[in-house]
Amino acid sequence: MSKVEKRYVVTCVKGMYTQRVYKSNPLTLAEAIEYYRYTLEVGASWAHERGNKKINLAPKTIAGLMTALNNASNNAARDGNGSSYSYELAVDKVAV
Repeated sequence: MSKVEKRYVVTCVKGMYTQRVYKSNPLTLAEAIEYYRYTLEVGASWAHERGNKKINLAPKTIAGLMTALNNASNNAARDGNGSSYSYELAVDKVAV
């Protein structure tokens, strides 16, 4: 019996006032890391600035990916508060 990888739906809430919600397709952890690679790399490029956090480009869990995405959006924001983008794990679990 082969092991089926879990799939997750990542939700991106864009904008402080309009609150537009974008949901990804169901992705495995490896696919989600590849899908959000650019966001992680942009946040990592600003990690050397004062007050910014280090970004894990290869998280081992989905919770680690959500933390890395939120930290990356904060690092890339001009004022250090990336409240215009927030990433969350969608409530609905996907079983495939």
